[in-house]
Amino acid sequence: MSVCGPLALFLDMQAVERGAGRNTLDAYRRDIEDFAGFAAARAGRLDDAATQDIRDWLADLSARGYKATTVARRLSAVRQFYRFLYAEGHRADDPAAVLEGPKRGRPLPKVLSVDEVTRLIETAHRRAAEPPGADPAGEGEGAGHARRGEVLRRARVACMVELLYASGLRVSELVGLPATAARSRADAILVTGKGRKERLVPLSQPARAAMTAWLEARAAAGLAASRWLFPSFGESGHVTRQQAARDLKTLALEAGLDPAKLSPHVLRHAFASHLLAHGADLRVVQTLLGHADVSTTQIYTHILDERLKSMVRDLHPLTDE
Repeated sequence: MSVCGPLALFLDMQAVERGAGRNTLDAYRRDIEDFAGFAAARAGRLDDAATQDIRDWLADLSARGYKATTVARRLSAVRQFYRFLYAEGHRADDPAAVLEGPKRGRPLPKVLSVDEVTRLIETAHRRAAEPPGADPAGEGEGAGHARRGEVLRRARVACMVELLYASGLRVSELVGLPATAARSRADAILVTGKGRKERLVPLSQPARAAMTAWLEARAAAGLAASRWLFPSFGESGHVTRQQAARDLKTLALEAGLDPAKLSPHVLRHAFASHLLAHGADLRVVQTLLGHADVSTTQIYTHILDERLKSMVRDLHPLTDE
């Protein structure tokens, strides 16, 4: 078999039988192709690699400066690949079965405070409400078009930040929302998450109002016909995850926050941790986030544990000075 043959079969299995999305498949492909390139440099083939080849590759990844989390993820992809080849009879053994990944601690997610999120949202709406500047004398049509584009971007960012914090959506779920999500009068939207699994996500009144305002801005800009809630002229037809992340970092600067602290996923973390801090049930938060396993959601309880420890340390009357 060629290098691309078994990899193509593996990716097809992940897509068809396990419902893996495009981003997951791309990650598997990159990780396995990295090992394939390493094996090829040693005059080996992906098909018949031995356990020692994988060990040497893991050592090479560490030498290249990759973090333990990245090495563990790449090993996981290769493990699943060889497990598949063994199960399908393409190999008589599984060379990755005996390997253990690097030890790694589970870092706590970055979380914004309620005050920081409030400042972020207020800044987004203030910027969206600011009228475009008047055309200076002699200014060409291109500059005016750029100003109108900036006004549209601000309206889009205001809608995005409201949705992310109100719903806990993944950024891929956010940018992939259809325009019909904003036109519905229901108090929830249907979201297609990982593995093409669907879930209902309730929406707050501010988030729904932001979606309505965004639709009006879209219509004024002549984008009303797009099937996507956040359209663009790129290949996908909608705003990319990378663009959404860049817009949030720009918003962070405008709000006086550290842009390194802000990403779409940080707002997802804030959604979950703030709900739990105010008494939400862990299983409910699991459902809202679309986590398949509650153990994934439990990472947010560690944040609360740290806060409780701090409160006891700082406020208990018998705590040592």
